[in-house]
This record gives sequence, structure tokens and C-alpha cells, in this order.
Amino acid sequence: MRRAQVYRWQIPMDAGVVLRERRLKTRDGLFIHLRSATREGWGEIAPLPGFSSESLTEATAAVCAWARAWQAGRQEALPGLPSADFGISCALAELDGTLPLAADYRAAPLCTGDPDALFATLSAMPGEKIAKMKVGLYEAVRDGMMVNLLLEALPDLRLRLDANRAWTPLKAQQFARYVNPDYRSRINFLEEPCQSRDDSRAFARETGIAIAWDESLRDADFVFEKELGVRAVVIKPGLTGSLQTVQMQIAQATALGMTAVISSSIESSLGLTQLARVAAWLTPQTLPGLDTLQLMQAQLVRRWPGSSLPCLSVDALEPLL
Repeated sequence: MRRAQVYRWQIPMDAGVVLRERRLKTRDGLFIHLRSATREGWGEIAPLPGFSSESLTEATAAVCAWARAWQAGRQEALPGLPSADFGISCALAELDGTLPLAADYRAAPLCTGDPDALFATLSAMPGEKIAKMKVGLYEAVRDGMMVNLLLEALPDLRLRLDANRAWTPLKAQQFARYVNPDYRSRINFLEEPCQSRDDSRAFARETGIAIAWDESLRDADFVFEKELGVRAVVIKPGLTGSLQTVQMQIAQATALGMTAVISSSIESSLGLTQLARVAAWLTPQTLPGLDTLQLMQAQLVRRWPGSSLPCLSVDALEPLL
């Protein structure tokens, strides 16, 4: 006998979380919980404001409709909304045992520009020292100076940078001008520096700083191809679609010799633990980008190892179905 439940949740965010000039005060989403005989599976559906193509209202209607059909025994296609497709496919993958339990709970720490704090964090990290830093929120010159400072202060550090298409070609060049050419090879990649892919490609050629595609993966005209200066793709499954679509993108990138990185779109602790399992399964040699739990004030249902945040149980969720 099948049983499907859908829950709504909301987590207060730490003050100061800004996405595309929008302050994010709470993180809102859904869980779907599927049970069949003795097996069960969970999935998270949490469209990210300013980034997802669908709203939470649209995702809620789609997930509830799919859950009712599944509970009634019908084999419905996935709704076609990226967040809903990924969450439902994860629940199904847990239910049938496709999603392995082994997880990669390492995460490239988010860097705020304090070399002492970052050094303490990195000292405790096994293996390669990698951190992630958001750029494009302030002046490009300031970003360049901060990146240069960190790379100079921490000689074994490698950085992943994310600009979210914030820069014009001029601002991107201003950033690069303040990064010592000797340090640029220690920038693993810079995600989407410019507003167009052609400008980002030109930036990579002119500066020697490797770039990665992120938002571009969700553009209708994007195709995977090997390009000079393009080193990686950053895959945010909650914005991408089903688990099968994520697998396909990883396979395409890997076949071209590109690094595929599983990255968070600010999921709850339950969603992050699933992403850690996806990363261990599909990108086992690559450090995932999952260090976003620190932006929240609580965990939900499943704990992230080592987190001191309180963890709320199922009873704290709002049942919709």
C-alpha cells in the first residue's frame, strides 16, 4: 500500500543573506515523503527566489497533484518543474534504493575575507584546501584585492569564485587587474563572471583565469562543448531538474574533461544531506559546494554531521497532504 505526504516548512535565515539584491529573511520549501510497504523516501522541493523558474506556489500545486496520483497507484510523469522534479526523483530513489547512503559531507567553506578565520577552518580540512568566495556583490576592485590578499596569506589555498553574472567586461577586467598573475592559477574557476557567455569566454582568454558555467546550464540554447578556458560546470540540482537530468549533465561534462561540481541552492539540512549523497555517488573525486547551512537558524528532520544548530522534527512541519 502506498502513502504520500507533503509538508511545508519555513526556516529563519541569518540576517544579511542577500540574493540578487533581494534580502532572504526565510527559506521556504516542501518535503515529500513516500512510503510503500516497509520502504520510505524523502525529497525536498525548495525553489530559490530570483533563481528558480517556478514559484513555491506553483511547485506546491504540482507536487500535491503528483503525490495524490502516486498514492492512488498511477505512474505519473514528473511535473516538469525543476525543484519538484528533483525532490520527487530523490524520494523515489530513496524508496527503491537507487540513491546510495554513502555521503560526502566535506564542503568548500564559504569565505568572508578573514584570512585568520579561514586558515583555522582550512587547517582542519583533510586533503586539498579549497574555499569558495562570492564576488560581484561589491566593487570589482575590492573583490580583486580580497582574493589577492587571501591567496597571498594562504599559499596552499585554492579558490572557487562565483560572480553570478554580475560584471560588465570592464568590471571583470578591473577585478583581474588586482589579482597577481602568479596567483591566478590557484583560482580553480570563476563562475559566470559576465552577463553574457561570450564576454565570460573573452575574460578567460585575456586573463588566464579559468571559468565555470552555472546559470548557463539552464539557458535554453546551452550545449556542452569543450572550450578553451572553461574548466568546470557547477550543477545545482534543485535548479536543474530530476536526478536523471543531473546524472546526464555530469556525464556530458565528464566526457569533455570538465569538472562537475554539485552545489547547494540553499537547501535545508535534509536537502543538503541528500546532495552530499549525490556528490559521493556521482562526483566522488570532487569536493562539493554545500557550505550553506550556516546561513540558517535551524535544521530539519535530518542532521548535517557536526552542526550545532537545533534540528526540528517532522512534528514542526505543516502537513498539506
